[in-house]
Amino acid sequence: MSQNSDNTISSIGRPGLIRKIAGYSTFRSEEVVYGIGDDAAVLAASETRYGLLSSETFVEGVEFDLSFMPFHQVGAKVVSAAVSDIYAMNGHPRSILVNLALPNRITLDMVDELYKGIGMACADYECQLSGGDLTGSHNALIITVSVYGDIEKDKIVYNSGASVDDAVCVTGDIGSALAGLKILLREKRHWEESEDPVMQPDLTDWEYVVKRQLVPVARKDLVTLFHDKGIRPSAMIDVSQGLLSDLQRLARNSNKGAYIYQAALPIDLETRKVADEMQEDVDKYALYGGEDFELLFTLPEKEVGKLTELSRDFTVIGKITGKNGQIEMQTAEGDTVVFGEATD
Repeated sequence: MSQNSDNTISSIGRPGLIRKIAGYSTFRSEEVVYGIGDDAAVLAASETRYGLLSSETFVEGVEFDLSFMPFHQVGAKVVSAAVSDIYAMNGHPRSILVNLALPNRITLDMVDELYKGIGMACADYECQLSGGDLTGSHNALIITVSVYGDIEKDKIVYNSGASVDDAVCVTGDIGSALAGLKILLREKRHWEESEDPVMQPDLTDWEYVVKRQLVPVARKDLVTLFHDKGIRPSAMIDVSQGLLSDLQRLARNSNKGAYIYQAALPIDLETRKVADEMQEDVDKYALYGGEDFELLFTLPEKEVGKLTELSRDFTVIGKITGKNGQIEMQTAEGDTVVFGEATD
């Protein structure tokens, strides 16, 4: 029987699937302030604080490859991915649960290394490993991390609060995690073709991008700065699916659009070298590459100068517009590329 091409997940994409799933959330609890649609669910915790709840699932062969990723780095990465959702709400992670589905080939030593990485990351982010679940798996190692955090009610930031003319900002650089993955996959192919089981690739020239892929760091530092200096973004989201996808989500949830500048995209020199070597467009790394776990946020123009005095680790890449759901980018040549269609 042929499959209806209009009835596949790829036909609606990840955002469409999330919207469809949200339609089944028919029961409403007074304890849930905000459910599906942001980086974390928002719960009523006390008169002054909200609780934040999120989860991430990593599947071997999809999100990670054990042929080039040590177990302790897998452990650290899944924690970073989970707590990044809490930071994207301007919150603080407090506790995590880790669920494992283990195939028989995974040894006790491997699990030990995995939890060493989880423990180190929990210490870095000041959140406690508080339990989880263990079960079996026929083939792939599957890891799910659920994280609980909290935030003062007057400091929470949703991904839906952007206003027209707010500056669009992003921390660090983008596209480097994808660049690192491309280098690792290339070296894996070389290893497989060499038939030398002990071959060790020389990754010296690509140390930065490889590290960005294997051990990304969630941006606790910037959220701490926001709190210490009284800065509150109007909207925020972490860059996990790629800059363009996450900006589209932020703009759509804010009922706004965005205009960004290609020349302003913060791309590391090493990422550019990878793209050159692969003969690929580095801007596609920046726009479509995921897993950078940087923070994409909007700020009223008057707040940009204040943040600039405190940190140089962010870049203004554009501004929010009133063109609902439409992302426009001015190219280096001065042309305008449109992503998505305006709805008004």
